[in-house]
This record gives sequence, structure tokens and C-alpha cells, in this order.
Amino acid sequence: MNFTEAFKAMKQGAKVKLPGWGGYWYWDPEKETIMIQCRPQDSDKGELLDIRETQRVEYTLMNMQSEEWEIADEKNCPVLGGTAVFSFADAIRYLKRGLKVARQGWNGKKQYIQLATAISYKAADGEIVNCNHEAIGNKAIAFVGTSGVQMGWLASQADMLADDWMFAE
Repeated sequence: MNFTEAFKAMKQGAKVKLPGWGGYWYWDPEKETIMIQCRPQDSDKGELLDIRETQRVEYTLMNMQSEEWEIADEKNCPVLGGTAVFSFADAIRYLKRGLKVARQGWNGKKQYIQLATAISYKAADGEIVNCNHEAIGNKAIAFVGTSGVQMGWLASQADMLADDWMFAE
């Protein structure tokens, strides 16, 4: 849903969020504003913010332009006991920020992908070669699994079309 629809839902008492969020937004009728329940970082309760006091105005405005708003509940919202899941496009965005992501549907536990940088290898003659690609620089996606690390992981069509991506521990 778009933000206009999400705002109407908040006014009717719903909690709303974007797919990768650990917290949610809700309407506070007493304060007549949107309140932001953040995911706990160092405490069990998390932080509660008045949207008018956000220090990240540009980020907040960009979120309002999203068409992916959803009702927050105990299945999709970590603050409410669920797991935040998102699309492959979001997974790539989070990888670029340095976060680890995984598919909820992957069989092996503790499997995830992450962005690897400063990649090099040892050639047959013993020379250390620092990889560098004109378009992507010195980066690749690494798959970390139970058997070790696989550099240059390639997503399947199922991976790219899935909406069960989540943050890895």
C-alpha cells in the first residue's frame, strides 16, 4: 500500500511498517502525530520517537514515498515478535550497506550472503593479485555456509523473485 493508505490505517489504529523494518509507525491521537517504535538496540523496549523530532528527515520523507507499506503484526515485525522479510532488491540494498542477509527458505542454518571487498588471490607463480573490475571495483557477493565461503555467489531466479529475505544474525 502507499503512504496515504498506510496513514488512513494508522488513523484507524493500525501499526504500519516497511518490509525490512524491525519496528513500526502508529498514530498517537493524544499527541496528534505519528510515533515511531524502533527496534530495540541495547534494551528490551526499543526507542519511541515522535516523527516531528526525527534527525533523519530525508530518510523519513523517502520512506513516505514507498509503495510497500504493510500492516505490522506478530508475523512480520520483530518488535511484535515476528521476523522482518523483504525482497531481493532490498537484500542487495542492505548488502551494499554492509549487512548480512539470508533467505528464510534456505535449508542450512547460519547460511548467509555478505558483500566482500578487498578481494585478492594468489596466482600460480606466487604473485598476489588484487582483483579490480572497472564497473564494480573490488567487490563480490560471498556466500557463507556450513562448508565455508564461496566467492562470487550467483542468485537463482527463485532467489531474485523471493520475498523471504531477512537479516542474518
